[in-house]
Amino acid sequence: MQLMKVGKISETVLKSCVLTQIKSKNDNVKNGAGVGSDCAVFACGDAFTAVCTQMMEIRSSEDVGCVMARAAGGVVCCGAKPVMATIAMLLPIYIEGEDVKRHMQEADEAAAEMGIQIAGGHTEVSRSVLTPCMTVSVMGQVLSPIMPGRARPGQDVVLSKWIGLEGTVRLAARQQKELTKRYPLSMIEKAIGFKRYLSIIPEAATAAKSNVGAMHDVSGGGIYAALWELAESAGVGLSVDLKKIPVKQETIEICEFYGLNPYELSSGGCLLMTADNGENLVQDLKAAQIPAAVIGTITEGNDRIVINEEEKRFLERPKTDEICKMM
Repeated sequence: MQLMKVGKISETVLKSCVLTQIKSKNDNVKNGAGVGSDCAVFACGDAFTAVCTQMMEIRSSEDVGCVMARAAGGVVCCGAKPVMATIAMLLPIYIEGEDVKRHMQEADEAAAEMGIQIAGGHTEVSRSVLTPCMTVSVMGQVLSPIMPGRARPGQDVVLSKWIGLEGTVRLAARQQKELTKRYPLSMIEKAIGFKRYLSIIPEAATAAKSNVGAMHDVSGGGIYAALWELAESAGVGLSVDLKKIPVKQETIEICEFYGLNPYELSSGGCLLMTADNGENLVQDLKAAQIPAAVIGTITEGNDRIVINEEEKRFLERPKTDEICKMM
């Protein structure tokens, strides 16, 4: 028996073992499961409801905020405003009640910052679990949803903030003691402080008002995975300039310390967008105090190319997130 890799399952397994088994249909569902589609959308009266579910092992308090932000991010990529969340926790038998209390306090704080309410869920203890696992479903409403697959040839590819934010926060929080043997404590604390950037609600709201084409949150697998999924969902190609992809120096330092690739590191906190005029979208985002840059273009065909000065490389199907090497 061949063991699977830790982390998000491969696209091949997703297609052959998961998506092909989903045969039930309902006319009210307007967007269902698919590659690059993290959010379900269904009709609800005169409006639409968007739902996104994310799961994460909780190894530090920062992980709670990360999984909350991921779930909300999937919803806002459909143009919806997050309203409520449900949380399910699967806990190991040795966990203390105070730890459970702290996780819920952290979840509620994250929800409050995003303007949503925790409205229900389930909590259970299992002998089979070694690390607490939290599953978050966020729901929102929208009158005219932005569906996946709207990227079109000729559009610019725009990225908000910086790649690797989520992975940097989680690594700095978990490995603080080890990292401070090489780097100043102030640098590690600054890296942990990047958690204030994890919500993509502000840029998604701005982009939705600025005639955005498609939106895709950059989370597990990093920017390379997100670029592939953005193109795959629309059946298009793309060309991206590696030098134009913004990344924090703290992310580079931590990745170098552990031999990780920052372009394949979980990057919750930044948003991929397409637009007919990317520079106009960048200016709209900057006016809202959100850093952004045009990093490439959508192209005809299926070639997904990353250019690094004179070198060109083809994107591969998404790999396991680099942070999984640290688990």
